[in-house]
Amino acid sequence: MRVMIVVTHLLGTGHLSRALTLGRAFAAAGDAVTVVSGGGPVPHLDATGIRLVQLAPLRSDGVDFARLLDAAGDPADAGTMAARREQLLGAFKATAPDLLITELFPFGRRILRDEFTDLLEVASAQRPRPAICASVRDILAPPSKPAKARLADDLVARFYDAVLVHSDPAITPLEASWPVSPALAGKLRYTGFVAPPAAARDDRCLGAGEVLVTAGGGDVGAHIFDAALQAAVQRPDIRWRLLIGGADAAKTAARRRTSAPANALIEPARPEFRQMLHHAAVSVSMCGYNTALDVLQAGTPALFIPFDAGDEVEQGLRADAMSRLPGILHLPAAELTAFSLLHGVERLLLSPRQSPPAKGFDGAAQTVRIARDLLAALR
Repeated sequence: MRVMIVVTHLLGTGHLSRALTLGRAFAAAGDAVTVVSGGGPVPHLDATGIRLVQLAPLRSDGVDFARLLDAAGDPADAGTMAARREQLLGAFKATAPDLLITELFPFGRRILRDEFTDLLEVASAQRPRPAICASVRDILAPPSKPAKARLADDLVARFYDAVLVHSDPAITPLEASWPVSPALAGKLRYTGFVAPPAAARDDRCLGAGEVLVTAGGGDVGAHIFDAALQAAVQRPDIRWRLLIGGADAAKTAARRRTSAPANALIEPARPEFRQMLHHAAVSVSMCGYNTALDVLQAGTPALFIPFDAGDEVEQGLRADAMSRLPGILHLPAAELTAFSLLHGVERLLLSPRQSPPAKGFDGAAQTVRIARDLLAALR
C-alpha cells in the first residue's frame, strides 16, 4: 500500500511528530510512506523508513494562527502559497497513494483550506480513488463559531471515508472538545493513543530523584522555567533539571545558568527525555499530546501547566481530563507562581508512583489495521 500523510505544524512540533509515528508504523507493516510536511524542518525527529517531502515552510506568528510567516519570518505571500500548492500536488502525483491522510484538517488549519481542498479534489477525482482519512488527536480546539463545525462536517461528508481519532474514548472522547454530529459520529474510528513504543529505563539513571521541567519543542514556556527556578531557590534540598527546547535552546540554557541556584541543572532538551521520565521524581510540563503520553507511559507523577496563550484551550481540556487519573495535577497557567508550582511538586513527591497503563498506546498500529480494513471495503 502507498500511503501519503500531509501535515503542517505551525508552532510546536507535536503534529509532525505524531504524523511521523504513524508513518513509521505503516512503513513497519511494509507500506511505502510519504510524509509531506508544511511546517519548519525538524531534523531530530525520526523519519526512519519514510520519504519526507518538505513544502515551502510556514509558521504562525506566535499564537496568531491567522498570520503565517515564511522561512525568512516575513508574512507569507501569494507566491509562497502558490509554490506550496504546486509542491503538494506534485507530491501527490508522484506518490499516487492508495491512502491519503490529512493531519488535523478539516478540524483545524482552516487558513490552509485552499491547498488542502485542492488536494482533496484531485485525490477524489483519481481513479482508482484513494481512501481518504482525517487524523486528529484526542482534543481539538473547539470551534469558535457553529459555522466552523458545519464546514468540517461538510468537508468530511464530501471527501472523507473516516476520521481517525487518536484517543481512548473512555479518557478523552472527541465530543469533549468538538460538537460531534450524527453524520460525523458515523465516520469516527478511535485508534487509541498514538505513541512510540514505551521507552526503556536509562542505564545511567539520568534524572533519578529529580524534578524534571520541560516546555515542549517550541519557543514558549519561559514562564514555567521562571517559576521552577524560583521554586528551586525555596527547596535547595531538591534537585531540579530544566530541559530547554526551541530554536535557540543552547543559548537560552546558557543564559539561564548564569543566575540559577546550585541545585538546578539547565541544559538543552535531550533525546533521552522519555527514558529520564522513568527515573524522575516528578515531571513539570505543559500538556501537549505527545508529552502527556510520555508521562502516562512512564507512570511519572506529573504537574501539567497547559499552554493557553491566545485562544488555546486544547491543553487545558487535556490536563483537566488527565488530572482525574491518580498522580497527576493540573495547574492553570493563570495560577502559576513559584509557590503554586512548588506546592504541586511537594504534593506529588508524597504521592505513590502509579504503574503505567498496560494498553491503549498502540494507536499507530491500530491505525494501520483500520486503514487496511477501510481500503479493502472500498475496493
